[in-house]
Amino acid sequence: MRKYNSSALLVISLITAIVLAGCVERKLTINTKPQGALVVLNDEEIGESPATVSFEWYGDYCVRISKEGYETLDTHRKLKRPWYDAFPFDFFAQLVNPKRIVDSYEWTFKLEEKKQIEREKLIQDAQELKKQL
Repeated sequence: MRKYNSSALLVISLITAIVLAGCVERKLTINTKPQGALVVLNDEEIGESPATVSFEWYGDYCVRISKEGYETLDTHRKLKRPWYDAFPFDFFAQLVNPKRIVDSYEWTFKLEEKKQIEREKLIQDAQELKKQL
C-alpha cells in the first residue's frame, strides 16, 4: 500500500510541475529600410515589414525580402540560442521556472534601390556575348 501511495504522489507531483511550469515564448521581428517590404522566411511568407513571427528552433534561416523599386535581398541569418536554452539549463528554464520567458530577436535589413541599366549598355553587352558564342 505504501509503495502505491509514493508512486501516485510522484505522478501527481510531475503532472503538477508540468501544469504550473513556465514556458519560453520565442519571437523574431524583421525590419527593413524602407518598411513595407515582403518578407519570406524559410520559404514561408510572413508578411510585410516590420513582421513578427514566433519560432521553435534556433539555427540558420533563409531570408528573402522584396519590394518594388528595390533589389531583392536573398540571404541567410543565424539565430543563436541563449545560454539558458542549452542542455541542462533548458530543463530548468522551461519546466521548473514558474515565470514566462520571452525570448525576442530583431533583425534589420537595408534594401538597395534598383539600378536602371541604360538601353545602349544592355545592347552592347548582348552583342559582346553573341560574339563570344
